[in-house]
Amino acid sequence: MFKEFKEFAVRGNVVDMAVGIIIGGAFGTIVSSLVNDILMPPIGLLLGGVDFSDLFLVLKGDGPYATVADAAADGAVTINYGLFANNVISFLIVAFAVFLLVKVINRLRRQQVDAPTPPAAPPEDILLLREIRDALRKER
Repeated sequence: MFKEFKEFAVRGNVVDMAVGIIIGGAFGTIVSSLVNDILMPPIGLLLGGVDFSDLFLVLKGDGPYATVADAAADGAVTINYGLFANNVISFLIVAFAVFLLVKVINRLRRQQVDAPTPPAAPPEDILLLREIRDALRKER
């Protein structure tokens, strides 16, 4: 059983998938920072100084809360639509980046397929028949 697991784990596709998952996790962190630290502050400024991460609706709680963290600390039940908006924007950025990556990979694959391949060497039996033909021509 250990031998079969080792063969499975070392198989090329599994290793490639593991590398992709690790890189994807790191990329997700970068995209989250891009959305939260770079994109959302100017968008919030354009909308009148709104911080999207603190947009929420209190369903059950004792009063007005300044932040989602304050509401959570008091045990209030909230709908955090600002955090949801941040996550939707993060998803759209990741989806667009993956789309661009796949587009580039497909273009490179098409170029490899479209590239002319050198003609394959004729099989050995054809070469032998040509030698025989040429030898017969010389004898005439």
